[in-house]
Amino acid sequence: MSLKIWLDGQLVDRADAKISVYDHGLLYGDGVFEGIRVYNGKVFELQAHLRRLYDSAKAIRLEIPISQEQMKAAIEQTVKANNFTDCYVRAVVTRGVGDLGINPRNSKSPSVFVISDLINVYPKEMYEKGMAVITSSYIRNHPAAQSPRIKSLNYLNNVLAKIEANDAGVPEAIMLNHAGNVAECTADNIFMVRDGQVQTPGTADGILEGVTRKAIMQLCAKNGIDCIEKTLQRHDLYIADEIFVTGTGAEVMPVTKVDGRVIGTGEPGSITKRLLQLFHKYVRG
Repeated sequence: MSLKIWLDGQLVDRADAKISVYDHGLLYGDGVFEGIRVYNGKVFELQAHLRRLYDSAKAIRLEIPISQEQMKAAIEQTVKANNFTDCYVRAVVTRGVGDLGINPRNSKSPSVFVISDLINVYPKEMYEKGMAVITSSYIRNHPAAQSPRIKSLNYLNNVLAKIEANDAGVPEAIMLNHAGNVAECTADNIFMVRDGQVQTPGTADGILEGVTRKAIMQLCAKNGIDCIEKTLQRHDLYIADEIFVTGTGAEVMPVTKVDGRVIGTGEPGSITKRLLQLFHKYVRG
């Protein structure tokens, strides 16, 4: 059975889900999106994702043509139409069809589409053994340019950092901010553990405020694990006891090597493993 895509109010077959080559989302990366997970038939943290989607749109002065309630219904309808109980959802809003000029006023009607499909970001054994990462030469967006808090369709610097990771033979890369401090990875937020304390960069460090990141911080608070936001440098990562990354696709992934330096014992640490277990219990509870 062909996957069904929700496109501007209609469910259509995947092969028929198309947008114009004149859409400014394609021509200029002019739009916003959310990646969302469904566990046991329940959309995970849907309200948090919707809020971030609409906040991102507001920040770029893009008026989403449907309400949050209608977007919620579209997401739930798409998941149901594809008979998924566990899946990944991509909700996208583009500026819409315009002309070859950059002026957004010429895009009269934004386009909205929702995809639900399966996703496997990392192999299962990597969650048990951890992964190696590098530090990219490409920095996260400067907040005076396009705020990294906007989840926009323009991910080119993240893509270039991912290419560096591919070239280095590792699955992920750490991106620094304009000040040279740790921001996040190409598609994940980053945490480290030092002397029992969980530490992670904050919004002032140039990060996207991840929904999974927030869930992990809440799990720390509920389970007596000390967790703070803190500006981090590469040196802090090199001497960390544990490191892990979080994201909608990745969930909680241990990191055991950074730039060739072994982290801790070289295996996923106890706090990382505990948080991974707590997260799985939380999302499926």
